[in-house]
Amino acid sequence: MQLVVLGLNHRSAAVEVRECFSFEKNEVSAALNRLYEYDKISECVILSTCNRTEIYAVLEEVESPKPYMLQLLKDLKHADMIDESAFFFYEDRDCIEHLFRVSASLDSLVLGEGQILSQLKGAYITAYSSGFTGTVFNILFQRAIGVGKKVRTNTGIANTPVSVSYTAVNLAEDSLDKPLADATVLILGAGTMSELTATHLQAKGVKTIFVSNRTFTKAETLAKKFNGRAIKLDCFVEQAVDADILITSTGAPHYIINEKEARRIAELRHGRPIVMIDIAVPRDIDPRVADIDGIYLFNIDALESVVEENKQQREDEAKRAEPIIHEAIEELLDKLSYLSVRPMMALLADKADRIRRRELHRALAKLPHISDKERRIMDSMSRMIVRKMLREPMIHFNEIAGTEEEGVYWDLFKDMFSLEKEG
Repeated sequence: MQLVVLGLNHRSAAVEVRECFSFEKNEVSAALNRLYEYDKISECVILSTCNRTEIYAVLEEVESPKPYMLQLLKDLKHADMIDESAFFFYEDRDCIEHLFRVSASLDSLVLGEGQILSQLKGAYITAYSSGFTGTVFNILFQRAIGVGKKVRTNTGIANTPVSVSYTAVNLAEDSLDKPLADATVLILGAGTMSELTATHLQAKGVKTIFVSNRTFTKAETLAKKFNGRAIKLDCFVEQAVDADILITSTGAPHYIINEKEARRIAELRHGRPIVMIDIAVPRDIDPRVADIDGIYLFNIDALESVVEENKQQREDEAKRAEPIIHEAIEELLDKLSYLSVRPMMALLADKADRIRRRELHRALAKLPHISDKERRIMDSMSRMIVRKMLREPMIHFNEIAGTEEEGVYWDLFKDMFSLEKEG
C-alpha cells in the first residue's frame, strides 16, 4: 500500500497555473468515475478549492508513484503538458502530515480560515459516495476532520474570523476613498463565496449590495438575505457605473469582465475610481483590466499582502497546533499498523470487492438503458459470486489459523492473488 498526495497550491503555483487544474464540483464526480479505469488506485479523494487542487490516493505497488500521479492528473484535466515544478508530492507519513496541516488551516493562504474544513468534508463525502474510500481513507479523513476541529477549539487560530472572503472585504476597505459603510457594492456570483463576502460586508456596515448571477433566481435569493437587490447578469455593466466596489466569484470557465467591458465601465464613470476584486479561480476578470485608469484590480494572489498584516499573531497560535498534529499522526500510524496485520482473507476480500466494483461499473457503462431494478440485480449477483467464491478458502484458512501451516498459506495466497502481507 502506498499513501500519496499530488497537488499544487498558492505557494507552489501562480493563479494562472492553478486555474488550469481546478475541478468544479461536477468535474470531481466525473473524475472519480473515470478512476475505475485505473487498476492501481484503490482509494482516492480529490480536494479542489480556489487555492489548491490535491489528489490523495492509495496506490497498489506503483513503481514510480509521482510520475503515475502526474499522468493521472494530466489525463483527468486533458492537459497537453504539465510543469512538474508547480506541484508538490508527499508519501506515507509526509502525506498524512500534509493532510492534517491542511485540515487545521495551517497550509491555507489565510492562516486559520474556516472554509477549508468544510471543503475537506465535502471532498471526502463526494469520494465516499462514489465508492472511492475504503478502510484507510475512511479512517484517515475522519481523523483529519477531527484534527481540524481540535486545533480550532484548543488554539486561538480562529478567534478572529479570517477567510479569503473576509480578506477581500478588508482589501476593498483599505483601497476605498470613502467609509466602507457608505459604499455601493456589486457582487457577481451567488455561491458560497459570494454569500460569505456579503456577510462580511454587512458586518462592516455596508447597506447597499447588488447581486448579479447567471441564474437570476439565485441572485434574488442571495440579495434578499442581505436586504439587497438582484440584477440580471447582462445588466451588470450599467450597475457597475454606480458601484464603488465590484467583487466577482462566479466559477465561470471564461472571463466575465473583459478589457472592452472594463473600459466601457471606466468611461461611463468619468474618472470616479472603482475597486474590482476577483476572488474566483478560474479568474473572472481579464488581468489586463489592471492597466485601465480608474480601475484598481486585485485577484486572489493579491490577498497575500493583506494577510501579512496579522500574520505574526496567527503564526504564534499556529505553533500551538503543532503538538496536536504530531500526536494525531502517531496515533493514526499506530492504527494503520494494526490494520496492516489484518487476516489475509480480509485482504483478499477487499481486493475481490474492488475488482467486482470496477468490473460492474464497466459493465453498467455499456448498458445505459437498463432499469434501476436491473442494476440492483446485477450488483447483488456480483456480490454473491464473490461471496461464494471466497467461502471455501475462508473456512479452510480459519481451520489452519495459529498452526505451523499458517505461514505457508500466507505465502501461497500472497503469491496466488498478489496480496501484500505486512507486519
